[in-house]
Amino acid sequence: MKFRMLDVLNRDRNLLQLFVIAVVVFVLMSALNPGKFLAMRNFESMSFQFPEYGILAIAMMLAMLTGGIDLSVVGIANFAGILAAMVLTNWIPEAAGSGTIVLMIFVAMLVALITGVTCGLLNGLLIAYFEITPILATLGSMQLFTGVSIVITKGYAVTTYPDQFLFLGNGTIWIFPVPLLIFAFFAILFAFILRRTTFGIKLFMMGTNPTASRFSGINNTLMLIKTYIITGCLAGIAGVVMIARTNSAKADYGASYILQSVLIAVLGGVNPSGGFGTILGLIVAILSLQFLSSGFNMLRFNNFAKEFTWGLFLLFVMVFNYLMNVRRMKRESLKGANVQQSLP
Repeated sequence: MKFRMLDVLNRDRNLLQLFVIAVVVFVLMSALNPGKFLAMRNFESMSFQFPEYGILAIAMMLAMLTGGIDLSVVGIANFAGILAAMVLTNWIPEAAGSGTIVLMIFVAMLVALITGVTCGLLNGLLIAYFEITPILATLGSMQLFTGVSIVITKGYAVTTYPDQFLFLGNGTIWIFPVPLLIFAFFAILFAFILRRTTFGIKLFMMGTNPTASRFSGINNTLMLIKTYIITGCLAGIAGVVMIARTNSAKADYGASYILQSVLIAVLGGVNPSGGFGTILGLIVAILSLQFLSSGFNMLRFNNFAKEFTWGLFLLFVMVFNYLMNVRRMKRESLKGANVQQSLP
């Protein structure tokens, strides 16, 4: 296993660089505040925090693999979470038994999933059938979902859920936090889907060259719709995890998660133009960002300073990747020229 990991790092230079960044951030934050950062309580806290935006980052990665983007994932997550919260607060009788409560929790989760799928389908139709640019389509739908959420809740938070439901966001199984297990499940699932299924192969082909994929028999329209349905479904699941962890559902929760999910995807090696990205790179990027975020909290950085840093970090990564790609293309063209010169 050790040699296989080294093999992967050697093949993917971006992943190697990312791994180095994660180690540097970890060492730096440990040195600045060793008493708090290296405490077991901090690692436990981090394992409860990052799964919700980690799931959103997987959704963002899938959208970016098509050459698009989904800016509505947080809006979908909040909308789905609010509808699930309303089921939990309005449909459970006061003297309900544990069986009824479990049934209503299942119904609430089903409502969240259906909401996510429906919102994703809307995005897919706007992008695939009406050919609206993904950034504009999802920006508009984000405002739509957020607006509907505000109308439903009148701007207030929906709170107080059954303890059985809160277990999804705050419970542990043995020593593993439940949100971490949920994230690990979807990370493994989509690592398999992207590398071992025809859907994943078609997704990479479409993202790399939509015209070539169309001529090879791939239905790009259907693939886009399926992809955005999946991103919506993942956003709905993230919404359930978010309200279970915070015991609250609000229309404006996690506003910074959009920037974070884009940053994670780009930092993790996902090509914004589509066609390339790995779940392993995404996981290392999530850990890097979580180490940085926890360190900032301990150093008492305010939210504005953190968002400034996220934006600056994103611009730096994109410029750095661009320069590395230009350098690689020059090196490859030079090799090609040398090969031609050596031919008789």
